[in-house]
Parts: sequence; C-alpha cells; structure tokens
Amino acid sequence: MRSRICMLDYPPGMRLREEDLAEEFETSRTPIRRVLARLEDEGFLRSMHGVGTIVTDIDIDSLQQVYQLRVELAELVGKLSPVPPDAARRAEFRALLARCDHLRGAPDAREFARINTDFFHLLMTLTANEPLREFSERLYYQTTRIWLKHAARLTRYEDMLEAEIRFFRHEVSDIVAAIESGELEVVGHIRRSHVAMSFARLYAEAHPQSP
Repeated sequence: MRSRICMLDYPPGMRLREEDLAEEFETSRTPIRRVLARLEDEGFLRSMHGVGTIVTDIDIDSLQQVYQLRVELAELVGKLSPVPPDAARRAEFRALLARCDHLRGAPDAREFARINTDFFHLLMTLTANEPLREFSERLYYQTTRIWLKHAARLTRYEDMLEAEIRFFRHEVSDIVAAIESGELEVVGHIRRSHVAMSFARLYAEAHPQSP
C-alpha cells in the first residue's frame, strides 16, 4: 500500500476504504486497519471525521527538513556497520546500471521511479545497522512522492526528463565504481552529494523566483 501511494496509484486526496482494500489484497479488514494506522503515523494518510481515510497531499516545503536529514544519513551508509558486497551483490549493482543505460534510450518517468526505488533498497544492503536502514527507508518513502510528481511533470518536457536520468545514471555509475574498488565510505559521500543536488533541483523548480 505504501508503494502504491508513493507511485501515485493512490493519488493525494483519494479515499481508502477498508473493505475495498481487504478485497483488493485478499485479506481481512484487521491487518488492513493496522497498516492504515501505520501509514497514517508515517504521514501518508489522514483520518477525517465523517469522510474516512484520505491520502495526504505533498509539497517540497513541508518536506524540506526531511530532505536535509536524508542528506546527513546518506553519508552513514558506508560508515556504520558496513557490509562489503559479495560477487552476487556487485552483479546486482551492475545490472541496475544497465537498466539506467536502457532507460536513457527510452525515457519513462514511472520506470525511472522504479529503478530509483530499487537502487535505494540495494544501497541499504551495504549497512547492517538496522536503525539506520529503517529510518532511512521511512524518510525515503516520505520524499519519493515529491520526486515522482516532479518526474511526471518532466514527462511533458522530454529533454528535462532525460537530464534527470543522466544525473541519476552518473550517481549509479560512480557508486558502482566505488563498490568495485571496495571504497564503501566513498559510496556514502557520493550518495550524500546526489541527494542534496536532487533536493536543490526540486526546490528550484518549485520556487523559480527564489534567488
């Protein structure tokens, strides 16, 4: 459900009904109720008296501090309880880079979002620090809807979408190179830089008149 909210399959303002979700996920309403409560705690949903459970809206200003924290946490991935990737894990990183190369030939905002999410989860395998993984994941999903809304707008401007894909491919390429050389702390520095630059681009687009 969180993934569907983040991919905008459940868009802001949509009402989610327990009975519909129970039927969709082929389960009882009890686990659905627990999940809805958790998603509300994470800020994805809001309960409105007389209306029901509504998917919350998102904007860059309300998530500015979340992005700032993500920037700081990104550097810790290769520093706290690092997990050197084995051959199979390195192959996964190379495969993801190949997906980026394919995407450059056929730009698609939704596929871009999928690859971005897969890359995030792959990066989290480089640390065994569970609090860092859990907190980073929560913050990532809080901000990923902002990025997808941005990407959807870029679809109307193909050159801009292609530019974002190039930025991302550059990040993945640098991180793959650092992993191949065994420099896990460098991975954190690269990730920190790219998260910061990504936020700067999003903020600039939302505030074109800002100095």
